[in-house]
Amino acid sequence: MIRALALALWGWVLLQSYSSGRLDLLLRGLFHPLVAGSGLVLVALALQQGLTSVRGTTGRLSNGQRAIPWPWLLSAAMAIAVLALPPNPSFSLLAASRPTDLAMESELSFLLPPAKRSLTDWVRLLRSQPDPDLYAGDPVQISGFVLSVPGEPPQLGRLLVRCCLADATPAGLPVRWPRGFTPKADHWLELQGRMGVEPWKGQNRSVVIAESVRPIPRPRRPLEP
Repeated sequence: MIRALALALWGWVLLQSYSSGRLDLLLRGLFHPLVAGSGLVLVALALQQGLTSVRGTTGRLSNGQRAIPWPWLLSAAMAIAVLALPPNPSFSLLAASRPTDLAMESELSFLLPPAKRSLTDWVRLLRSQPDPDLYAGDPVQISGFVLSVPGEPPQLGRLLVRCCLADATPAGLPVRWPRGFTPKADHWLELQGRMGVEPWKGQNRSVVIAESVRPIPRPRRPLEP
């Protein structure tokens, strides 16, 4: 019965993660149905194991006592811990340990009006066409989390994933923050302003000149494809 309980608990973990939005913090939305399907399979296996344990006598020792299935007990305990402790990843800390190479896209964002470009649209655009004079004065309206960057002011960032947090790639934009405003790592903000130019390490680069900063809740789906 312990094996059936453990399987049922892990099935419930997957189904509850799917229905509650937990997966939005860990996995790209494209793969959410696979997680839900796996949860249903585990629940079905739990039912099958439960029926088998009721009918059979497997797992008994030579003296007739039933062996204690410690691995399954530990597995069940871990499932309960996952249910009790929801994930709360620090995107800023994760971004600091990840490579920043983004996949380039041929279409990019020249087709979008500047004010409609997301943060990741801007990052891809600036990496493909890095001349900052092309964008100076363009309006900017973006949102993201405060991304700590060693040796320079905090940026505004997003995490891009192909599958899950394990392959996350940070995308950040330099920001000239309003006077007197102190950004705190992992806080989610919406910025409105314009694109400017600043000298950096012997050359010019684009920088978002923030004219208004508004705290926002973490989006339901904070990971971007």
